[in-house]
Amino acid sequence: MGKFTEFKLQLKSMPEGEHEYAYHLGKEFFVNMENDEIHDADIDVKLIATRRGDPFELNFHFTGTLTLLCTRCLDDLVFPVDTTYHMTVEYGDSYRDESDDLLIIPDSDATLNVAFMIYDTIVLSIPMKHVHPLGKCNRQMSALLRKHRGRHGDGEDADLEDELMDGIDDADSGADSSGPIDSRWDALRGLGSGSPD
Repeated sequence: MGKFTEFKLQLKSMPEGEHEYAYHLGKEFFVNMENDEIHDADIDVKLIATRRGDPFELNFHFTGTLTLLCTRCLDDLVFPVDTTYHMTVEYGDSYRDESDDLLIIPDSDATLNVAFMIYDTIVLSIPMKHVHPLGKCNRQMSALLRKHRGRHGDGEDADLEDELMDGIDDADSGADSSGPIDSRWDALRGLGSGSPD
């Protein structure tokens, strides 16, 4: 039995009407897809396949979580997934997938394996930068990152991120809020109190 046999839809023998399929994806699914960025998964996939002659309408709904590495601190990050995908499948002379929502398959194909549609949709739902909310990263790794950035400098985005992380760290450690206020705010305060020209 193949790794993705359960994802085969018997299109040619599918009766007219609406048919519901359910899949559960765990870590093994992504291991079989040779993806080492997803460390764990708990995803439910609901597929409603509708046949009204030709074409077939496939409507997927994905819910659950993926475990990834935080791109900031490299600790595990549980990422929620809640997305949908729609695909129309038609029979034709040859295989063509020139569109994101239309797939043409040869008349000789009796089945369609939807495993790669499922995989692609989930992977595309993951943002390029997936990080913990501010203040939730591994503190030791955050400190090392700030130290490294201090020596090499990574630009304004890194400085802003560090400033925000420091502010959250101060708030978490009970820093005195009555201390000195950043002088950069003075210029902004002056804008509201100035007299019109």
